[in-house]
Amino acid sequence: MNRGSKICSVLAFTLAIVAVVPTTADERKPNVIFILADDLGYRELGCFGQTLIQTPNIDRLATEGMRFTQHYCGNAVCAPSRCVLMTGKHPGHAYIRNNKATPPEGQQPIPSSEVTLAEVMKGQGYITGTFGKWGLGGPGSAGEPLQQGVDRFFGYNCQSHAHSYYPSYLWSDTTRIQLNNDPPVPGHASLAKDADPSDPRSYDPFKGSDYAPDRINEQALEFIRQNRDRPFFLYYPTVIPHVALHVPDEELKPYLAKGWNDPPFTRPKGGYTPHFTPRAAYAAMITRMDRYVGNVLKLLEELKIADNTIVVFSSDNGTTHLGQEVDYKFFNSVGELRGLKGSLYEGGVRVPTIVRWPGNIAAGSSSERVSGFEDWMPTMLDLVGGQRKALPRSIDGISMAPTLLGRRQAARPFLYREFGGYGGQQSVRVGDWKAIRQNIRRGKLKTELYNLANDINEQNDISADHPELLAKLETLMAREHVPSKVFPMPALDRESAETN
Repeated sequence: MNRGSKICSVLAFTLAIVAVVPTTADERKPNVIFILADDLGYRELGCFGQTLIQTPNIDRLATEGMRFTQHYCGNAVCAPSRCVLMTGKHPGHAYIRNNKATPPEGQQPIPSSEVTLAEVMKGQGYITGTFGKWGLGGPGSAGEPLQQGVDRFFGYNCQSHAHSYYPSYLWSDTTRIQLNNDPPVPGHASLAKDADPSDPRSYDPFKGSDYAPDRINEQALEFIRQNRDRPFFLYYPTVIPHVALHVPDEELKPYLAKGWNDPPFTRPKGGYTPHFTPRAAYAAMITRMDRYVGNVLKLLEELKIADNTIVVFSSDNGTTHLGQEVDYKFFNSVGELRGLKGSLYEGGVRVPTIVRWPGNIAAGSSSERVSGFEDWMPTMLDLVGGQRKALPRSIDGISMAPTLLGRRQAARPFLYREFGGYGGQQSVRVGDWKAIRQNIRRGKLKTELYNLANDINEQNDISADHPELLAKLETLMAREHVPSKVFPMPALDRESAETN
């Protein structure tokens, strides 16, 4: 389908739906807010076992809604994970399968032929807004937000630009908005050559005036206010807690008072910008994000629309592997799980997920259902009362609505993941069984096998003990991988061709 035909069909369906949307608050479709953290680990929220970082507002979401304890992000890093969320296709079918920059700004764009979650919601009569980090197509490309069903966009288009929390500008729709950071703080820089790393003042160059996440939160709240009287879909992909470690000093104070032994990050071997107290900074960033979530929840209550709003909170992948900047061992960031960001082991892709919808989703509930980012498109459509014919035929998602609404639901047949980065990886989960491959780009297709029911740490490879099961899982892996010209994986491409 070409871009013009796509726009016309979506517009026609949108107009038909808008004409019949009820106008009273009690009758209209529920609002939907999807908050996506950036590199937040499985155990970095209080409601998922964190003991050092304060997240009272997100914890409140959990007490008022449902926690998903076996929910998987779309992929092990930013752009391909967000592509799965937005298109409902697992990584073996999704268009974006790795981070790929498109200088001077932006990432590899999703094409106009892809139907996004924003477009599906727009087709159901929703006004749509995105606030935060996009990363699915640079300015002027087919993938930029306003070309993919988003009515209002504010934030960072480009992932690299988002490495700084004190940039010179953000995007407001297609217009650059200057921020009061003169000069802007780079995301990657080192201490001055003559700086004393033991002097807190040496780190002052990495502090700015105009904190971009504050601006983004303000605009997200304004979107809610402006659309309080009609159904809205708000996608809020916050940049926190992705490094660099940038956070206003006032947020640090409660954590500095804890007396942690917090050695400075001086950037000895590269990375993001230095920070004098990196542990305090990381915790403070997550607490700052929690405050933004609290601002959203408070506004929903003030506008008396909280009961008619579905709020989802999740993360795009696990905690960063940059241990000198983010002390994931100190924070026990992924708990008992193996792996971090960039890995298809559990710690890289199992993410904390919460859904609240008062009066519809049982408060304080929890689900162990295996689910993934591709499931959100059909789930949202079901929750807002849409017809299945509004979904693209090619999606891989399975609606979680029955589980959310307290009904029995069959287990997901399988959950497939592949990732071309970090050596090339592939995995599939069926029930408690998980098959995983590493170093595929070296031509290796050796498959490890784990039973997550009794080996959540993925420490005991039992592939040699279950040859028949392993063969079935490898056949499934080959079947679910469709070769990509943009993101080739030669070893998997050959195997897929031979199998299919």
